[in-house]
Amino acid sequence: MAGHIQDRWYKTETGPDGKPRRVKSDRYGVGLRYRARYIGPDGTEKSKSFPDKQKRLAERWLSATATDMTRGDYVDPRAARITFKSYAERWLKGQTTELSSQIEIERRLRLHALPRIGTRPLDSFRPQHIRELLSALEASPIGSSYARNIYSDVRAVLAAAVDDGLLPRNPCQAKSVRPPTSEPRRVMPWQPEQVRAVRAALPERYQAMADVGAGCGLRQGEIIALAEDALDFEGHTLRVVRQVKLIRGKAVFAPPKCDKERDVPLPTSVANALRAHMDAYEPVGITLPWRKPDGPPVTARLLFTNTADGVVWRSNFNIQEWKPALAAANLIPQPEAGQRYASSREHGMHALRHFYASVLLDAGESIKAVSEYLGHSDPALTLRVYAHLMPNSRRRARDAMDDVLRRSPSVSRR
Repeated sequence: MAGHIQDRWYKTETGPDGKPRRVKSDRYGVGLRYRARYIGPDGTEKSKSFPDKQKRLAERWLSATATDMTRGDYVDPRAARITFKSYAERWLKGQTTELSSQIEIERRLRLHALPRIGTRPLDSFRPQHIRELLSALEASPIGSSYARNIYSDVRAVLAAAVDDGLLPRNPCQAKSVRPPTSEPRRVMPWQPEQVRAVRAALPERYQAMADVGAGCGLRQGEIIALAEDALDFEGHTLRVVRQVKLIRGKAVFAPPKCDKERDVPLPTSVANALRAHMDAYEPVGITLPWRKPDGPPVTARLLFTNTADGVVWRSNFNIQEWKPALAAANLIPQPEAGQRYASSREHGMHALRHFYASVLLDAGESIKAVSEYLGHSDPALTLRVYAHLMPNSRRRARDAMDDVLRRSPSVSRR
């Protein structure tokens, strides 16, 4: 790196004797005296100015800059002045994840990160600023899992800034920065009588949705998107190939979560319920865009539709059908006249999925199989969520060992 220190208070000119001499410039005594100048990796000149009596500091800065360039840690000071908000917006536009995921990330950053660190220039970030952000998130009413997602978004933005040469290192990786710890809630599955009570309280056209949720473990969006072509009655199999998602208020068809299509065992009881439902409510051909609002149209003959033969809107269904059924089953209280139903996060339609997993595990099904049927990303996730529901093996272990030892002549009784 070619670099030098310019003293702007003096200039060199040719004297009467023809020899160069150092004289005061027009800037003498005004403004910053020393300018450290160098040629950056992009071939353009960069500089930084220092006040009078700080020439040595300018030299050290120039030397440190040269060292950073040699090590590959160099950050263009002009580029690094971009704010976190500006860079995050640019980073979001370049993401290739699902549109719904991008929308959720944008929402978390906009509501929780940008108000706190959005105006901070990238080159000013230190671990202290991340610790302060985490402290503010902890003091807010949001849950720990949601705070962890916000932190992950911020970390991803800053990691990209490092990759783009705008930061020498990610402050989120400092040892003093401790990500929010998620507090896993222990799943308490419904009892069979609770499942039956909720099903009975649903309108007849939606009762088979409860059968599919409890008997096949499908997610709500997968149930809403269930079509004729997914049912193999002879093979006792249900094929999960799509879900219905809402993106910016528009319904779209999309692959199942994690893009994992899967085959699920179709119990005879569920198959019979679906046959009866299809006799009473003929499947309806519904056309929706694929993956995003402007995606190509896809048509499927859906088993479950609303009273106008349209897509079942999750929000409407949850408020108008599901919560009244929960109240009728005494899982949530009946609201006072003119009041809304109480929050029922633990009793959402996902509760049917928990019931499904608990029944399979209690019957001795393996974690790997349950994970495949649920469409989880990996069995470790299934184990973290449902490990406490697995049958306790301690008694079986004691009985097995006692049986062997009782029959062994080498073991003396005491």
